[in-house]
Amino acid sequence: MSESDVQFTAQEALDFHSQGRPGKIEIIATKPMATQRDLSLAYSPGVAVPVQAIYDDPATAYDYTAKGNLVAVISNGTAILGMGNLGALASKPVMEGKAVLFKRFADVDSIDIEVKTEDVDRFIDAVELLEPTFGGINLEDIAAPSCFIIEQTLRERMNIPVFHDDQHGTAIIAAAGLINACELTGRSLKDVKVVCNGAGAAAIACTELIKAMGVPHDNVIMCDRTGVIYQGRAEGMDQWKSAHAAKTSTRTLAEAIVGADVFLGLSAANALSADMVRSMSGQPIIFAMANPDPEISPPVARAARADAIIATGRSDFPNQVNNVLCFPFLFRGALDVRATTINEPMKIAAANALAQLARETVPEEVAAAYGGMSHKFGRDYIIPSPFDPRLMEIVASAVAKAAMESGVAQKPITDIAAYRAQLRARLNPTNSVLTQVYEAARAKPRRVIFAEAEEDVVLRAAVQFKQDGYGVPVLVGRDARVKDMLRELGTDPEDYEIHNSAQSPLVEKMVDRLYNRLQRRGYLRRDIQRMVNRDRNIFGALLLQMDQADAMITGVTRTFGQTLRELRRVLDPKKGEISFGIHVMVGKTHTVFIADTTVNERPSAEELAHIAEKTAAVARRMGHVPRVAFLSFSTFGNPHGTWLNNIRDAVAMLDARRPDFEYEGDMPPDVALNPALMKNYPFCRLSGPANVLVMPGLQSANLSAKLLRELGGDQVIGPMLIGMEKQVQVATMASSTSDLVTLAVLAAAAVTE
Repeated sequence: MSESDVQFTAQEALDFHSQGRPGKIEIIATKPMATQRDLSLAYSPGVAVPVQAIYDDPATAYDYTAKGNLVAVISNGTAILGMGNLGALASKPVMEGKAVLFKRFADVDSIDIEVKTEDVDRFIDAVELLEPTFGGINLEDIAAPSCFIIEQTLRERMNIPVFHDDQHGTAIIAAAGLINACELTGRSLKDVKVVCNGAGAAAIACTELIKAMGVPHDNVIMCDRTGVIYQGRAEGMDQWKSAHAAKTSTRTLAEAIVGADVFLGLSAANALSADMVRSMSGQPIIFAMANPDPEISPPVARAARADAIIATGRSDFPNQVNNVLCFPFLFRGALDVRATTINEPMKIAAANALAQLARETVPEEVAAAYGGMSHKFGRDYIIPSPFDPRLMEIVASAVAKAAMESGVAQKPITDIAAYRAQLRARLNPTNSVLTQVYEAARAKPRRVIFAEAEEDVVLRAAVQFKQDGYGVPVLVGRDARVKDMLRELGTDPEDYEIHNSAQSPLVEKMVDRLYNRLQRRGYLRRDIQRMVNRDRNIFGALLLQMDQADAMITGVTRTFGQTLRELRRVLDPKKGEISFGIHVMVGKTHTVFIADTTVNERPSAEELAHIAEKTAAVARRMGHVPRVAFLSFSTFGNPHGTWLNNIRDAVAMLDARRPDFEYEGDMPPDVALNPALMKNYPFCRLSGPANVLVMPGLQSANLSAKLLRELGGDQVIGPMLIGMEKQVQVATMASSTSDLVTLAVLAAAAVTE
């Protein structure tokens, strides 16, 4: 396995898969199962009714069962990643992972199935018999040439989509990139000369697709380990290679590549030399897609030809050919029109949609999540980011439309605009934007202080933060202790910056600075000296204030309130602002921001208005259109209460300021979140359920956030501390390594500004 921008130990990978519930998937009921009546409807005797309905009309299986949103990920383990034939059972972690990606990116339910046979006919028979269960079949990690026979036979026998992603997913992404590379270099597909190095499943699929899109057969030369696949060659040939045999006198890759416009590499590391690149035509297009190491390293290719456009399968170089850009959305569109197959027009539609998306301006909220950087169409951006939130809408709708136009859709969509709106609403944008925040941190690494580095969970988070490429951890602790712990974690202590408050050369300047700040608050200089030497939060905050780092994270050894009091001895809120806390509740299809959950006991009207504006800004940076509800026990004044004036005055202040987001209050949580109840108040200014809840006071806010964390089913991010003069985050004492890394990345990417 090659070194990349995401690193982990073998034990960490095993722990990830084994901790908690083993594996990566589970089954969750979509209907209530609480009462005897629920169970009677779900099973006997109630289930007999849909059974009879499906017998009478088989198409109703899509209405009464999960078939229409269920895909089987099936393998026999004969070609697992780059590891080879390790068998069906060993492929299960990969297939579970594929199932998770279907759900994460396109809300497609998926079950992994590992078939213990290398016999092509037995495999085909086993899969064919599954047609009543699934809406589609995704074949995975099956060696060539068996994969060709299996896919073609199943497509002929089954009336649901069958798709071998290793072949066609790669082909679709590569074709999208090729379309844009040709656009940038002034070429046309009908004129380019292509050399494809590799003759396996993905290489043949790529070649077939680009020919279907307009590249002439005679303009493509394919090579394998033996050399050029030419007409009349006998050695190492089969029917799939023969279909692409070229009429040419060249016999080696080095000969074939001379004057070529495009290199498609689906072969092995270092198969393409710098000299070969130099022999290509002007502005060569190089797709070096061997996994895990490309046919030529992009820096080597760029040194040989500065005018080259280069794509790889790697996430640490521009223009990644990543199948996750395709297969979830391809199946999403196919399932939604109940397509009987995935045909060439659907693949071409997906490729064109991806190519067009890369040319469009990245939305403002996505650019903000990347720290203000913009992905702009050009030589280093010919393929969209895998986490562009528009992929679902753009690709799935294009595929669905192509299925309808090519006559394979059993349930045509009459209103494509409405369908696209449904696709936009199907996934929670927080998941996508959070991933983009992680990418932004990698693109612009920052220095983050981990103030409690002697705590195992904190040090693990710091190591992960560094290994994943998010930035530079600045560790606070005793040198010897921290170094021993780093060695126990299997990492080199010399790769880490450690600050010991007892020995740091910055201590005297810190003492001077803090004494000047606190001398009129009852502190003697020796008190300050003791605080700096002994209190990790004081020392860490001073490091941050003295610009030794860009952000800081702490909190696992003391309560939030105590930690914040220590930080406030050194740091102030931003000028003209107040500090406050946000808890973010992330569900499958919703995200709710709750504030202020940590700082202000009974905020004034002005403070409530300020909290609403700043929380709305955070929500927008995380991909949401904010709808703010000022919460109360009262619903628009009924019943009357002593503490309602602050809430009403805050709403009036926003009325005067006219902010660019929806807001309303006073209202209880059920009215704010339940559309059916909200309809009882037609004057309500919210266009949908609130996603920003401004609490009337700290007691209700803090209790609500902690109850939801312990009893609710949502993922909880936070508390996030907002409004401080420096980026500092206070974690909870129960934080996991993952929680700490998330907070550190949010701080480093300035999402919490």
